[in-house]
Amino acid sequence: MEGFVLATRELDIQVVGDDFFVTNPAIMKKKMPTGAANALLWKYNQIGTLTEAYDAAELAYRSGYGVMTSERSGESEDSLLADLTVAINSGQYKTGVCVRSEHSAKFNRLLKIEQELGSEAVYAGRSFRNPLLK
Repeated sequence: MEGFVLATRELDIQVVGDDFFVTNPAIMKKKMPTGAANALLWKYNQIGTLTEAYDAAELAYRSGYGVMTSERSGESEDSLLADLTVAINSGQYKTGVCVRSEHSAKFNRLLKIEQELGSEAVYAGRSFRNPLLK
């Protein structure tokens, strides 16, 4: 863990806590003070409810952390994750290569959402920790 703490503190990079945080606000509260990450890998189906998953994202934002939404292995073609990515203002989305239908469905939904938003669509860029603060 020392290497993650050093990288997070010294380098101008995003260090994403995946299994470190497991989209669990209680675990996040215990581990955030270590400084071993500065972003949450958000998997809405990793914790019991959407409310708990939302609470994890909210805690990350309040703590100055970025939030990267992520697919899990064994995903279906359901595109809910794309809508949730936009709903929590993630600005970041981790997925596999767009050659299989479960990935393509989500990418296509993100493109449709961007089209629907038009000029209101916002690219997070270097503001990944809080895409709403430009």
